[in-house]
Amino acid sequence: MCGIAGAIRRIAGRGEPAPPASERVRRVVETANAAVSHRGPDGSGQWESAGQEVVFGHRRLAIIDLSPGGAQPMIDPESGCAITFNGEIYNYLEIRRELEALGARFRSGSDTEVILKAYAQWGIDVVRRFRGIFALALWDPRARAVHLVRDPMGIKPLYWTVAKDGETGEELLLFASEVRALLATGLVARRLDPAAVASYLWHGFVVGPGTIVADVHLLPAATILTVESGPGRANARSERRYWTLPGGNSARATTEAELREVLRDTVRMQLVADVPVGVFLSGGIDSSAIAALASEAAPGSIHTFTIAFEDPKYDEAGYAQRVADAVRSRHTVTTLTEQAFVDQLPAAFTSIDQPTYDALNTYFVSRAAREAGMTVALAGTGGDELFGGYPSYADIPRALRAGRYLPFAPGTLLRRGFDGIVGAAAGLRDAVSWRLLGTAPPQTRWAKSADLARALHDPLGLYQVSYALFTRATQATLAAGAVRAAQAQQSSGLPAAVAADWRRLVAGSDPLHAVSLLELSSFVGERLLRDTDTASMAVALEVRVPLLDHALVEAAAGIPPARRFLPVQKKRLLRDLALGGIDPTIFDRPKSGFVLPIDTWARQRLQPRMDALFQDAALAGRVGLRPETLGTLWRSFGEQRAGLHWSRVWALYVLLAWCETHGMSS
Repeated sequence: MCGIAGAIRRIAGRGEPAPPASERVRRVVETANAAVSHRGPDGSGQWESAGQEVVFGHRRLAIIDLSPGGAQPMIDPESGCAITFNGEIYNYLEIRRELEALGARFRSGSDTEVILKAYAQWGIDVVRRFRGIFALALWDPRARAVHLVRDPMGIKPLYWTVAKDGETGEELLLFASEVRALLATGLVARRLDPAAVASYLWHGFVVGPGTIVADVHLLPAATILTVESGPGRANARSERRYWTLPGGNSARATTEAELREVLRDTVRMQLVADVPVGVFLSGGIDSSAIAALASEAAPGSIHTFTIAFEDPKYDEAGYAQRVADAVRSRHTVTTLTEQAFVDQLPAAFTSIDQPTYDALNTYFVSRAAREAGMTVALAGTGGDELFGGYPSYADIPRALRAGRYLPFAPGTLLRRGFDGIVGAAAGLRDAVSWRLLGTAPPQTRWAKSADLARALHDPLGLYQVSYALFTRATQATLAAGAVRAAQAQQSSGLPAAVAADWRRLVAGSDPLHAVSLLELSSFVGERLLRDTDTASMAVALEVRVPLLDHALVEAAAGIPPARRFLPVQKKRLLRDLALGGIDPTIFDRPKSGFVLPIDTWARQRLQPRMDALFQDAALAGRVGLRPETLGTLWRSFGEQRAGLHWSRVWALYVLLAWCETHGMSS
């Protein structure tokens, strides 16, 4: 697990002259590499190709093969290929044995060298065989090409942009593990993408492949971006997917015995490390399943971690302790007080690479694990999405059934009339609230009637409306100028191409499986995994997520939906697979989740800072928001108006604070 950065100059074809060496390019990569130093405190390296067409940087967090032999960037002397790699290949020993049987010779015990040898043997499509978490850049001098690749589920991020160096006039393709590293080069304008701000107002995070920074792109999950040369093709780019979520009828039938074996094998593989490994334990079903399976694979040696709170309303440490006792782990409990939260908040905010409303919890638990001596931690991320843990698994299929019984379909006069009546009623309610009462209207699900009515026949539309931070009307009221124009170009808050892709993915799927696919694509793929990566790597902790191993996702998709998801929110299948030896009464309670008491803190310790930002009209204008709407929302939250959950104002606060910190403007 590491941080990577690099620059691709003009890749010369065979017989063409390489670009002249430039100290400027070296400094650019060195700067980007330094900006991700927190991701890799154990070493730093930089490498360039013979013609300086490619320059790679690397920051090392040593996990496997702690010797200098595992350092990066790494070069394969036989093929001449070079790599800078962030992540872990969990099945690397299996692939290594196969390569050795074919005559390959290894000089280290690292999984990085296995990637290089496997590529030399089988080509770039070998990434289909990797089970792991990875973002990598690989230079092949034989093909005159660089491959940028992300893992199937998108657990490790990789950002890229094309920028022109103002000093030399040279065009460079830059890449890095974090957006901030690209900003640090000075070659990327600190300019907001209006479409990204519009996306953020809908979700509380930015849906890729765009980012909050204009012209900076997130490489999609399971994607290979190849930059190559050739006659008339200097730095030509091609992009392709090598894996997709199992949608529609594409899933292979799986037995429960097969799924149990894949689950156990996945946890066992992800315990492999040459450094201490722990488990995040909240006391809920998902993290408890990982702790139980880890204890089964490594009896008596696992270390579990829990965050406790002073307020018993948020504290589940007692349940976590009972699970820890059952699996006989060494258990550490860290109490996060309000004062400690405020004291550590500047560092937690620094960990945020792109604005997001819900990354801080991972930062605090990661910090506790790192301070206890852990370098790797396993988390239960993904259990709700794979096994039906959210209300969306009941609400969206119910709404789709209701839509089938309505006497009109989308596009008909009756339907347009119905939409018009509902929309007019919602518009009247909002107008009274904003203009006459001077307060923000409700933003909860029951207040989204007009938006829901328009989406009753559309699984994606229903999903998007259900999770929207604000109603469409409030988003339009918040946005100004280019941001509001960008809203009109999006489909249910998504880039049009992304919306089309996700609709194709769920077409023909059972409604429950369709919800799972959307949860994995949106909530997990576009927010949760990115938040986990940046928050944990801010303290140099590798977080592994066994329930999101792509082989496990494929196996789970082959279980009949009724068995996999029902009863909704109970995750009965996961409990049967992993928690049979633990007292079931620990889990027979309302779902809580790991939530920071931000609602309380925003009204107390954080109130002065939040008030200052919400009243900063100049900042609001630079971000593309209307100051008067921001002020009304903040005042309504302070007055505890119904239907205005803390996450709405917190999301806006994070956006404003991030833009202020990084000097961003529209």
